[in-house]
Amino acid sequence: MIETMQAPPAELAGRSRELIGALGLAKGAFGAVLFSLIERLEAPFAIKEIATGRYVHVNLRMAALFGRLPVQLIGKTDADLLGPETSAALRTAEQSALAQALPHSAEHRIERDRQRRDFNVLRVALPSAEGDTPHHLCVVWIETTLAHQRENQLTNALQQLEQQQVASETLRRETQDQALRDNVTGLYQRVHFDDQLRREVDLSSREHREFALVSIALDPLPEAVCAHGPAARTRVLEALGRLLRGNTRAMDASCRLDEDHFAILLSGVGLATAHSRMEGLRRQCATQIVVLDGKDLGFSVSMGVASFPHTAHTQQELMQAADLALAEAQRRGGNHVTLASIRFEAL
Repeated sequence: MIETMQAPPAELAGRSRELIGALGLAKGAFGAVLFSLIERLEAPFAIKEIATGRYVHVNLRMAALFGRLPVQLIGKTDADLLGPETSAALRTAEQSALAQALPHSAEHRIERDRQRRDFNVLRVALPSAEGDTPHHLCVVWIETTLAHQRENQLTNALQQLEQQQVASETLRRETQDQALRDNVTGLYQRVHFDDQLRREVDLSSREHREFALVSIALDPLPEAVCAHGPAARTRVLEALGRLLRGNTRAMDASCRLDEDHFAILLSGVGLATAHSRMEGLRRQCATQIVVLDGKDLGFSVSMGVASFPHTAHTQQELMQAADLALAEAQRRGGNHVTLASIRFEAL
């Protein structure tokens, strides 16, 4: 419930009497102006008896709100006209207005004939002629249904616009990301990987932390696999790409450097941890089931693992160390993970 406060009615009544006397106005001048303004606003207006909650005066629009004639509302209460929940809310607002002895406004929703209408209801206790406790309550209903509908429409429009902007940005990023990836394996291409590796070297140098670079080569495919032609090779590369992506985190990067040469950057990972993870990846590759035309296409990979700064101190040295370790793995017959030699500085 939203409330606003003004001067007490008794104080306003005193001001009006002073103004009437000062200007020589008729006693009913302000009443006539009030009724004129209410009619001009086309607002439902009523006066209720405080003790009983019964209507003692209503205008045509107030009666139309309840689908009745004005004479049919006289002597009725909100409980007679509305459901218990709505009438209780109206009565609570009236009691709040009387307790404060100030003009009081509250938001209410009325539902009739399956139609919901929103109102801001202003309540003012009318001072009695004797100056004692007020006996009547003036009620003015100002409909806000259309205003709320416009607010909701504007909110929905802004939400839709925000969703469209998010979707557009997501599509842009996905399109940009796809342009950087290899079509067969889904891995990043060489240009993106080089940028990622350069940033990782700079970051690790500043923060004195390590990371690992893994150089990977697809071992020569068995003759039985080659017999199936280019389709078999494509199926194997797709499977390898999925395994490489599945074994890297968001902060890592996996790449297809050329036809059979791949690389993985493991951010913040030491040599021993990198070796353990790549050994697990090697086993996954060797046991991966790749099917084409009902035939299982087996494949394996060789890997060389280097670490910054333990096995190399520059980007170029790191790549060379990983490639040398890869060559050693291939020399051992493939399907092998080899660690680059750790460099020891002369004392």
